[in-house]
Amino acid sequence: MDHFSKIAAALGEQGLDAMLLTGEANRFYACGFHSPSTDGVALVTQRGNYYFTDSRYTEAAQRHIENAAISQVSRDRGYTALINEVIEMEHIGKLGFEDACMTVQDYRVYQEKLHCELIPASSLLEQLRRVKDEEELASMIAAQRIAERAFDNILTELRPGVTEKEIAARLQYLMLHYGASDMSFDPIVVSGPNGSLPHGVPSEKVIEAGELVTMDFGCIYGGYCSDMTRTVAVGEPSSRQRQVYETVLAAQETAIAAAKAGMTGAEVDGVARKVIEQAGFGPYFTHSFGHGVGVEIHESPNASPANHHPLPPGAVISAEPGIYIPGELGVRIEDVIRLTEEGCENLTRAPKELIIL
Repeated sequence: MDHFSKIAAALGEQGLDAMLLTGEANRFYACGFHSPSTDGVALVTQRGNYYFTDSRYTEAAQRHIENAAISQVSRDRGYTALINEVIEMEHIGKLGFEDACMTVQDYRVYQEKLHCELIPASSLLEQLRRVKDEEELASMIAAQRIAERAFDNILTELRPGVTEKEIAARLQYLMLHYGASDMSFDPIVVSGPNGSLPHGVPSEKVIEAGELVTMDFGCIYGGYCSDMTRTVAVGEPSSRQRQVYETVLAAQETAIAAAKAGMTGAEVDGVARKVIEQAGFGPYFTHSFGHGVGVEIHESPNASPANHHPLPPGAVISAEPGIYIPGELGVRIEDVIRLTEEGCENLTRAPKELIIL
């Protein structure tokens, strides 16, 4: 995967001579090579691409990164020295940097040592990453299929007597077993009254007959995330549980049917919110309809009441309305959709009718 050319093409629009990538996610987006945390720097210029790392990752970078010169840092020749060599060679005057993730300490070091002007430019990468190309989409679909296989398996293990923690651990094992490189995030497994916690942490609570169980999970494949949530019933659900579930499902399906590029995030969110409000559960839908998914599990754009900007064609967002009644129950159903000018494509295939175990 190589997005160097897309980044280089956007430099002129931002008035930049080059872009410095120090954040883990944007380095991966640029070149398709993952090195953790601060163990690497990518530099994209109008004339060429550069990747700097230390001896632990140099050989791996040389194997995986195309269209970039690879250099190894040392004690005597650190990142700023290597960057300055390119600055002098290519006469870089304005260098964009990731103001959204660079620490103040790192910024001070770069500002003091680099021989050019540093320009905040996180928006350049944010805008590019909003729209997924076919290669990115293929990785996301593969990650989604892995998560769905794990879901199919976990349904055979969900029963009264197992704990939330046990189910969360099994989901992680199954996704790794089926080919994931990592989790998109720590799985959320909450049951019964714990279901009212949208991001509840799996506990030692034993799942009991008559409870709803919400599982929110996803994995990484090819550097890209999947994300899905399903709520199932362990034993015959009550009429109240059915009512809440059917309301959430109707809200999700109505919004998915309406969603398309060009709508604002607030408009997409509003479609689902209206269904829940009309059913009398408005105060219990406490988060936004969805968020962007890609290299990171939460990225731009968002389908939230606060986003009044049009969603672009090719954006991939979650579709996850929920109802959370404190001390009683919670229901969330989540798919991931890709927006087009005509509508949207649902990347999720797992069933959504209420599953009763």
